[in-house]
Amino acid sequence: MNYNDLYQCSSDAVCEVRNDVRKCYCMSGYHGNGVNCTKHMTDCKIGTMLGNTTNGIYTIIPTNWSGASFDVSCNMTDGGGWTIFHRRVDGSVDFNQTWISYKEGFGDVGHEFWLGNDKLYYLTNQGNYQLRVDFVIRDGDPFYAKFDRFRINNESDNYRLSRIGEYSGNAGGAGGLKSRLNYSFSTSDKNNGGCSDDYHCGWWFRDCKLRSLNGDYHAARNVRLGISWYGDPGSYDNIKYTR
Repeated sequence: MNYNDLYQCSSDAVCEVRNDVRKCYCMSGYHGNGVNCTKHMTDCKIGTMLGNTTNGIYTIIPTNWSGASFDVSCNMTDGGGWTIFHRRVDGSVDFNQTWISYKEGFGDVGHEFWLGNDKLYYLTNQGNYQLRVDFVIRDGDPFYAKFDRFRINNESDNYRLSRIGEYSGNAGGAGGLKSRLNYSFSTSDKNNGGCSDDYHCGWWFRDCKLRSLNGDYHAARNVRLGISWYGDPGSYDNIKYTR
């Protein structure tokens, strides 16, 4: 029997039996209602496959996301299809936010923002993703760090950093992030990191090791609560730009 004919699946779908349920399942890059499929972006990488090549703001719906579509900032030219979920530019957005704010996201996706941990969970669990961190230190020199795997768990597991892969790049300090593997996300109002200090932001903190990219933008030099990478204190403290 041709199930596609029986269920009138669109040309962008295939009819299959999964868990004793027979219906139309959409191919990658499409979102469906069980019968019809609509072309959409599930992330910025899919955007490049659909012919989008310009950096900017795009609307996506990740796989299994049940909420409304939402906007993301896409870097379509630097290696093709990076979905940006964090950016610091000038300190205009306060990153000392609550658990709910980090869950839902805050700021302006065209400027400074945190996309939201719920969205990040669905994004990183619809495939195998890399993580790239670009930053400019206070002296103006650019660096980057890339990890070949990145994934977080859902809110019931406190958005635990469940996968962080092998490092490449010129930023150094890779062990600082890799050491956060299997650590939960924490905020000032929800401490999941085993430290009594005020975090001043949300991040995957390990005990009282508070270095993060979401720290105080205007912190004094060499203050651990400022924006910092995991290298030695000095050049990687009080970072001016991160993405």
